[in-house]
Amino acid sequence: MCPIKITVYYLSEKLADMRSFLTLVICTICITLQINGQVSDAPSRSEGKGPFKRLIIRGVTLINSTGAPPYGPVDIVVEGNKITEIKSVGYPGVAIAEKSRPVVNPGDEVLECEGMYALPGFIDMHGHIGGKSQAPPSEYVFKLWLGHGITTVRDPGSGNGLDWNLAHKTKSAKNEITAPRIFCYTTFGQGWDKPISTAEEGIAWVRENAAKGADGIKFLGLPYHLCTCIGRKQKLGLRSACHHAQLEVARMNVLASAKAGLTSMEHWYGLPEALFEDKTIQDYPPDYNYNNEQHRFEEAGKLWKQACQPGSDKWNSVMDQLLALDFTLDPTFNIYEANRDLMRARNAEWHKDFTLPSLWKFYAPSRVSHGSYWFEWGTEQEVAWRQNYQLWMRFVNEYKNRGGRVTAGSDSGFIYQLYGFGYVRELELLREAGFHPLEVIRAATIKGAEALGADKEIGSIEVNKKADIIIMKKNPLSNLKYLYGTGTLVLNDKNEEEMAGGVDFTIKDGIVYDAKKLLEDVKNIVKKAREE
Repeated sequence: MCPIKITVYYLSEKLADMRSFLTLVICTICITLQINGQVSDAPSRSEGKGPFKRLIIRGVTLINSTGAPPYGPVDIVVEGNKITEIKSVGYPGVAIAEKSRPVVNPGDEVLECEGMYALPGFIDMHGHIGGKSQAPPSEYVFKLWLGHGITTVRDPGSGNGLDWNLAHKTKSAKNEITAPRIFCYTTFGQGWDKPISTAEEGIAWVRENAAKGADGIKFLGLPYHLCTCIGRKQKLGLRSACHHAQLEVARMNVLASAKAGLTSMEHWYGLPEALFEDKTIQDYPPDYNYNNEQHRFEEAGKLWKQACQPGSDKWNSVMDQLLALDFTLDPTFNIYEANRDLMRARNAEWHKDFTLPSLWKFYAPSRVSHGSYWFEWGTEQEVAWRQNYQLWMRFVNEYKNRGGRVTAGSDSGFIYQLYGFGYVRELELLREAGFHPLEVIRAATIKGAEALGADKEIGSIEVNKKADIIIMKKNPLSNLKYLYGTGTLVLNDKNEEEMAGGVDFTIKDGIVYDAKKLLEDVKNIVKKAREE
């Protein structure tokens, strides 16, 4: 769902994106845009306390990503930005004996969290900070992420330009801005003023981006004659991801690109094509036009039924080969959910307070805006997509069960999915796919860290790892909806409905952020934008 369109593949869509961009500038919140269409720079950090010489988080129940069941109460000691001690200090329902706790020294910061829950900071493996079409302020995006406990983001495409992303990655690493940790994947061909048409040019581009400091490459469709670029990036320490766009997927599906060295796939394009038995090309109708997004997404909803049967020899063969290659699936279930229930996506309760008018305009039906293909979307399309999800989810869940790596990514900023909120919905959809709640948390944390090659530093709450921690009053294992920034509807003891839940504290690099205050800031940004 990346808004970046590489000229070598999608010249016509670049013109469409420009028309959409101009429309949005005229319609709303143009003050957030710079002349070149890039999102605004994040302001200097004024939120959060710390890092502290020594911080003690006291009395939490620990829900980790290691496969361990919840246990507690525990006290967690953080020195600077590193976890230095995790100590079990008692038993549920019994007063904690002070002598069993880590000693509190003068000058220590203490966070009293008895009865609360602690989780590793979430990793959004498909988080676009913003692009020319939507252009949300980066402060808005970052605070929505942190407000939902997302402490690390992989930006697959660097839609604001690699230089912008790298500058903000550095500022975030130094905690000069209020933002998650950023991993920058740059879209193949981005930054060059001419199309890449040969393997030699592609390899030169890869070298150039590696030298600049990119963490990986995002391929948006992969021409088969350029697949050598995938292998070359590995020698330079870069990882890779690919949206297997239909224009090239018949020649390079997921299995072919994984064999060439691709490390992860986005969404699901290219996977059913690798599972074809009685055909080699998707069953396109005669009047199909890829640039007509109603055609593109309506027909995509029929694709999994064209693949082989679950459990068949072909199904198992493709899965076994991907497992052997240690390949990562980043399904982003949430970003296509409007396809199976458009009304639900359009009327999500957080739009009222948290969705910018520019985003709402971008989401609206349009022949120009990417992902706004609601020309005539009805029951038939939604039923097809619901059936599509059943098969897609079955493959993903089985892949996980057989030892494959599955991560959590949101791709928010498109199709009525909002930063942070869309990520929580992704966790709910992993649960629908068959993941146990603890497996959902693992996909959202340590599995993402593994895919980034960062699991020695982040992804779990363990001694010597960075202090990326979520703290909340409600138990998310009992109801993942408690993770939404709005909370979720409950009935209290007075027989009155109220909203309960939400992250209370997001700790990133040892800095303690009031998550609810960050979301209040977002509300004010939206309110101001509407007034303007």
